[in-house]
Amino acid sequence: MSGPLPSVRKFMPKMNFSRVSLRDLLVAFGPITLMVIVVCGLGYWLVDPAPPKEVDFSTGQENSAYETLAKRYVTELAKNKVKVNLSPSLGSQENLARIIDPDSSIEIGFVQSGSTDQADAESKGLISLGSLFYEPVWLFYRSNKDITSITSFKGKQINVGPDGVGVARLFKQILSVNGMDAADVKLGTLENTAATVALLDGKIDALVFSSASDSPLLQMLLQTPGIKLFDFVQAEAYTRRFPFLSHVVLPRGIVDLGRDIPSKDYHLISPTATLVAHEGLHPALIDLFVKAAQDIHSNAGWFQKQGEFPSDRYTEIPVAPIAEKFYKNGPPMLQRYLSFWVANFVERMWVVIVALGALILPLSKIIPPLYVWRIRSRVYRWYGQLRTVEQAIEEVADGQHQQVYARQLQRLDDIEEKVNHISIPLSFAEELYGLRSHINFVRTRILLLMKGQGEMSLEAAPEPMQA
Repeated sequence: MSGPLPSVRKFMPKMNFSRVSLRDLLVAFGPITLMVIVVCGLGYWLVDPAPPKEVDFSTGQENSAYETLAKRYVTELAKNKVKVNLSPSLGSQENLARIIDPDSSIEIGFVQSGSTDQADAESKGLISLGSLFYEPVWLFYRSNKDITSITSFKGKQINVGPDGVGVARLFKQILSVNGMDAADVKLGTLENTAATVALLDGKIDALVFSSASDSPLLQMLLQTPGIKLFDFVQAEAYTRRFPFLSHVVLPRGIVDLGRDIPSKDYHLISPTATLVAHEGLHPALIDLFVKAAQDIHSNAGWFQKQGEFPSDRYTEIPVAPIAEKFYKNGPPMLQRYLSFWVANFVERMWVVIVALGALILPLSKIIPPLYVWRIRSRVYRWYGQLRTVEQAIEEVADGQHQQVYARQLQRLDDIEEKVNHISIPLSFAEELYGLRSHINFVRTRILLLMKGQGEMSLEAAPEPMQA
């Protein structure tokens, strides 16, 4: 080979390198990311929906323990951004009817034990979130002497409240086991506040209602001179007749130790107040209400010991499995460390999370090679152009060598110009420099052929530069 080799290029092209190719990342990860989003969205739609941020709660009469305690539930659930709308009612029976009614918005409320039975509760889709507190039957009366027997109230005017009040049904049962019926007394249907005023004014002889010790009316009646509390000395016998009743004792001096009110122990019969909901209540709200019940009702009181309530006992309504689990194991683990909404989301989506984990594991082995292939394909596709140039100079017809060689040199210049504008990550620079080396190799071969230095086989040609 004589004479110097011609200069290949007289300028240094500007190369475009980056740390990472965002476009190729999007192409490699985009479809997978979209698939993950679709799976998550589908899973979110299929699993239980997010718990509502509002719930309607049926309470009780004005100035009743139900009303007072329901306001505490409003405060407790507000801590987790759940609004509780309170709906006053006549009492337990109306609360129960509202929860059962499919056209009612009421989902939860206070219901007295003995208001229904297990078979009826199951058929109507009722669930108990636990019993909350003793709700003794308080029978106050005006008399100059103590009354020790229910039969002594024969012919008296006794207020038991409207039909929606649970104690009206219970008091009729008490009359029946004493050999009496509703016709033997004059039953009034005033609400508790109005009935208390009537008792104090002497317009009625007695007033009976069932309430926890939180009731303001109860606190006032226990300290009113001239108003006496009936002592159920046969309380234990009543509990044998009615399994939903408990025998409780109002200790002497519990109301006011200094004034010794009451001046003796009183035996009372007591149903329990139960937090009852429809089975359609969202599971997350069940957890939230049971936790609130534990915070509100777990302290010692006039009749219960510390930690006795709330409980999954004392109720004929089937206890919700979620509530039973709470009473057995405490609050769900995630709710001990995370906010209610975050914990609830994770608990509802755990199936989707497990499925995604199983999906992401194989995808993690596919995506990186796909990304590498995308980068390298932007370099390797130009080798097809180089092969076309080589075929053109090998298959040139006689007498057309110079024209064909000139066209292919121009074509190589165009290829190199486009290659120099390829932007690839710096870690793939080796492939780009290798491509440029091979472009120069083909250009050198064409130039040698144009100078008439003879045919050069691929084996005899100069080796390409190593990147």
